[in-house]
Amino acid sequence: MRLYSTNNPNNIVSLRDAVLQGLASDGGLFFPTKIPVLPPDFFRLSRIRSFQEIALQAAQSLFQGALLNSDLKTIIEEAINFDAPLVRLDATTHVLELFHGETLAFKDFGARFLARLMKHYLHDSKQETLILVATSGDTGSAVAHGFFGMDGFKVCLLYPSGKVSTIQEQQLTTIGGNVIALEVQGTFDDCQRFVKQAFLDSDLRKRFQLSSANSINIARLIPQMFYYLRAYSQLHHSLLSKPLIFSVPSGNFGNLTAGLFAKRMGLPVSKFIAATNQNDIVPKFLASGQFEPKPSVQTLSNAMDVGNPSNFARMLELYGSVEKMREDIFGASFTDAETLEGMREMYCRYEYIAEPHTAIGYLGLEQYRSVVGYNNVGIVLATAHPAKFLDAITEAGLKAPAIPERLAQAFKKSKQSTLLPNDFSALKAFLMSL
Repeated sequence: MRLYSTNNPNNIVSLRDAVLQGLASDGGLFFPTKIPVLPPDFFRLSRIRSFQEIALQAAQSLFQGALLNSDLKTIIEEAINFDAPLVRLDATTHVLELFHGETLAFKDFGARFLARLMKHYLHDSKQETLILVATSGDTGSAVAHGFFGMDGFKVCLLYPSGKVSTIQEQQLTTIGGNVIALEVQGTFDDCQRFVKQAFLDSDLRKRFQLSSANSINIARLIPQMFYYLRAYSQLHHSLLSKPLIFSVPSGNFGNLTAGLFAKRMGLPVSKFIAATNQNDIVPKFLASGQFEPKPSVQTLSNAMDVGNPSNFARMLELYGSVEKMREDIFGASFTDAETLEGMREMYCRYEYIAEPHTAIGYLGLEQYRSVVGYNNVGIVLATAHPAKFLDAITEAGLKAPAIPERLAQAFKKSKQSTLLPNDFSALKAFLMSL
């Protein structure tokens, strides 16, 4: 497998280099030189295969021999060790629950895969690897748990002070070991900008083997394709002839981009819905053709509070123009008030308790169906366990769900974080002192 930079198609590297670098030296994102199409019988046979078997065949096709099949099989079996169940709400509406992993969020899929792939590549490295992660909520804890206790790896989590939920902050700041939490007095966009600056800083690159575990890293994004394929394998056979729609709660757009990759590999998707909160840069682009990043605003769906989504570069690479993108993607955005109403509607209609991100996905599906009708199959990606957003659940007037034990454990530990000003030089000084 070979990949090139979205900033320079002549900057081509191996999968190993793309994974370990995270971001291209020219600031671009790595993109496969070829996205192969899965064989015709893949989707038919997926209905009798396990999640791990589906993931392995898809990865083998995409990686094109970059890893031995035995190594890839081991990585997938260790990383994808929990399911993504498709929950039926009504005859044509489903929720794909992606929160059954270690940290109860969809980020567990990519983080666990990435950690094991990096460990495979760096098993004999003499230099310590520093994983830098900007997080608006769930990414940080998923990545931290993925790398926790791994020799030769140190993880620094950058999160915006006061802009993640209480439970998310507890998860981020109570891990310890080789994980360091950095509380930045800024926004997620500031944290993301600092990570990109760090990759381009010559002093830091000499001091550490630097890599990222955000969805700018191609190895975080690739395994997110697997659960789109898994969703299809769980659909009732009577629904397979209907147009298939995925509604994706979107912030940095790695989740949606992974779905677009899956479609490029042959998944028969009629439409993707880019469902956002008030940070609506991509829906506005789809409407106007103008990409205009702006400072992010804080919302109830904080993991989507992104004003300059990184993976938009990969979306453009896939389509080339807004006209082509509109053929596959419908944009929709919602306020906090609408989000709370969506949460209430899902409970009243289906007795399903959804947190804010999932509710936005549901609202996006409903908005699209108000245009095209209901003669289709809709799948909403449920990206986090509702217990991670108890404040929003209460504000919506819903009964709080039981808190899973692995989440409750985080509240029994003391917060450990370092407060940093909104200044890259402060981050650099901290990292150089490690």
